[in-house]
Amino acid sequence: MQRTILLTLVALWTGLGLIAQNNLPGNSVGASPAGADTIQDNAIIYPESMTEKLSDLLRNWQLDLSNAEIDCKRGQNVAFHDSVYLKKLYSLPSEMELSFNSVVKNYIEMYAVRKRDQVSYMLALGDYYFPMFEQALDRYGLPIELKFLPVIESALNPVAVSRAGATGLWQFMLQTGKGYGLEVNSLVDERRDPYKSTDAAARYLKDLYTIYGDWNLVIAAYNCGPGNVNKAIARSGGKRDYWEIYYRLPRETRGYVPAFIAANYIMNYYADHNICPAHSSSLTVALDTVQVNERMHLAQVAGVLDIPLGELQRLNPQFRKDVIPGDFKAHALVLPTEKMYAFINKNDTILNYDKARYFTHRASTDGYLDGSVSSLSGNTASVYYRVKKGDNLSAIARRHGTTVDRIKSWNGLKSNKLNIGKQLIVGKKEAAPQPTTQGQLAQATTDDNPDGKTQTVNQYYRVKKGDTLGDIARKNGIQVAQLQSWNGLKSSRISIGDQLIVGQKAVPAPQETAIGKDEYNRVETAGGGNIISSYLKGQIEKVEQNKLTDEQGTPEEEEVEATSSVE
Repeated sequence: MQRTILLTLVALWTGLGLIAQNNLPGNSVGASPAGADTIQDNAIIYPESMTEKLSDLLRNWQLDLSNAEIDCKRGQNVAFHDSVYLKKLYSLPSEMELSFNSVVKNYIEMYAVRKRDQVSYMLALGDYYFPMFEQALDRYGLPIELKFLPVIESALNPVAVSRAGATGLWQFMLQTGKGYGLEVNSLVDERRDPYKSTDAAARYLKDLYTIYGDWNLVIAAYNCGPGNVNKAIARSGGKRDYWEIYYRLPRETRGYVPAFIAANYIMNYYADHNICPAHSSSLTVALDTVQVNERMHLAQVAGVLDIPLGELQRLNPQFRKDVIPGDFKAHALVLPTEKMYAFINKNDTILNYDKARYFTHRASTDGYLDGSVSSLSGNTASVYYRVKKGDNLSAIARRHGTTVDRIKSWNGLKSNKLNIGKQLIVGKKEAAPQPTTQGQLAQATTDDNPDGKTQTVNQYYRVKKGDTLGDIARKNGIQVAQLQSWNGLKSSRISIGDQLIVGQKAVPAPQETAIGKDEYNRVETAGGGNIISSYLKGQIEKVEQNKLTDEQGTPEEEEVEATSSVE
């Protein structure tokens, strides 16, 4: 009873304080109407995270919550009297001042009504992120309620990028992130690393508190920079209370502290508004980290350990191109704990899994300059050899003009031990060009098409993990014998990544057309405004005219001169 009376008195006192504050002369600047009894500001700009479409957020979160469990019964929003909001905020066990006013109420209603589905998903994400935030904040002795700052910064989206280029959960600008030790290059952006960016944000917030000694000003400075906050303080005559310099701040920052207070409210009292957390089992899996000291692609890890690539990307958003440059600098890889031992035991297999597909950069190109290396068409096929009695890797390598290390790399071998009957990749040869359309490659076959009006088109399939010739034949409605015949297979043994012909059909052959002037009327030069295009067009017409004249008896020298002008 005494506590209730005390809270009522506090509420009354706080309300009177707000009335007095808004009647101060300095607060008439910006938008507050004369005689208003609360802060009124319709000129504020919502943080970008609050303007994101839910569909875009779900895609960036990489969540499948179709089978999510609901903790409470969904219902309509419940609106409360202002005094209830005030009491609930004041009752929170917070070090920071979480005061109530009309702007804060506006944001509470936005979360409780218009953004309630987004709140539901963020509550699910909070099960993963909030413990991480709490540990970092506690480590630096900061208020735990700061864990809700990324709710308004990025909507808990680790790959969020603002219009100004701020990136990650904590929305670090490039130079600020680097200043706090976050690595940013073409392959890695540690502003997107949940662990490292959280630690950097905690250190940055602690430094700002050293400057201002007031958490509302700290949050404002986190949003718009200390320079803008210092200007607002100076323009208000040295006042250092956020609500007294409110109208001196940039419009983007005015709503920032109210939005933060509202986030604290909704994340604590969501059930009172019939908002239910959408929990997903994929978000509550036990996780662990391992140091990677080799260059590795996330798809290699996914393929060998049978983990969805999307899950790996969600757990490791710092790898911008899905490449871990561990050969340059060791990087931590987050994996489900149940997969950790498999990763360690199959490390060599992962490194060699489809390596040529994911890493195409050449370390040296001297061979191309001295002619000792010739370039293939870009499409290669594996050359196979079946191990016989008495074979060893050295002899097989010499016989096929390659090295032991290459054979071991191609076949993922950890030792030189071989088993009789094992099929080894012993080389690479140029293969037919890749299909020009999905699953097809046109090949001219003059024996079947003597008139030249049709050509045979092969339909291809790339072998995946678990495939057998029988499965592939059934999927494509053909016999295994036909599949072996088309692909020159002497057995039913196939390897992951092999490209097999699985069908053939005849299609009209493309007809050659004479070079005409319309061929040079390209999209980017249409309209005759391109000088180079016009020049080439004129020269070609000149050549055609000279050829016509030559057929009628023009000396050969003129033809040579005209031809040279085109070249």
